[in-house]
Amino acid sequence: MTNGVTIGQAAAFVGVTVKTVRHYHKLGVAEEPERDSSGYRRYGSADLLRLVRVRTLAAAGVPLAEIGRLLDTDAAPFAAALADVERQLTERIEELIARRDTLHRLADGDRALLPDHAVALLERMPGLGFTPDEVAATRDGWVLAKALVPEGFDEYLTDVEHALEDTRFVALLRRGAEAAAWDPDDPRIPELATAAAEHYLANPAQLKVVTGLQARTEAATRYKLIAHHGEEQGSAAARLGALVEAKLRAAGVRLPRPDAH
Repeated sequence: MTNGVTIGQAAAFVGVTVKTVRHYHKLGVAEEPERDSSGYRRYGSADLLRLVRVRTLAAAGVPLAEIGRLLDTDAAPFAAALADVERQLTERIEELIARRDTLHRLADGDRALLPDHAVALLERMPGLGFTPDEVAATRDGWVLAKALVPEGFDEYLTDVEHALEDTRFVALLRRGAEAAAWDPDDPRIPELATAAAEHYLANPAQLKVVTGLQARTEAATRYKLIAHHGEEQGSAAARLGALVEAKLRAAGVRLPRPDAH
């Protein structure tokens, strides 16, 4: 009676494919048994036990290249190596969870690019009278701000949240949004710039909405990208923004200069 089983039987008993068993042999994690007198390789109980151990470690996430070393080592190093593999798996799991959460946020629109605090404020804006286009412009500006000045973005959002409680501040914002459609030479633009600057100077807490997003490095460049995002050169919005900034600088407020690099 022939001892042992064929590679097909061994694979079936262990729960893998023949191709997988041959791959184990190729990598050297399980030795290929000798051929019997009939020319066939027969797998005995020791061979099957080795294949089961290899399969179990591989299923647990241990790289195949490391399995041979692990199985041939003593108990203490084996336990230490498994602990290291567990640590690596935990890191991978955390990374995958983070990716899954990002996918969930992508499915929820703005939440992929902005924190919940920002999304909640955007959701409030229509109730304050802002149009969908104005909300979208604010969202895009905040996405840019978060990327360019991440260290100050959370505090900035808190300042915006408090400012939105002031109906006068909201009215100024809405008036500024309306002004984007005006002619650049409209005489109302200097009047609105004066009203906005005076409001900010009279309300230092709300002034931080203008001054808060200043980065530690390349401050002028980052500030200009954020503060003037979406503005076309020579437009009413660009003129209004420049006038407000000039009036605030004249009053001693520190803002990056438009010609700074």
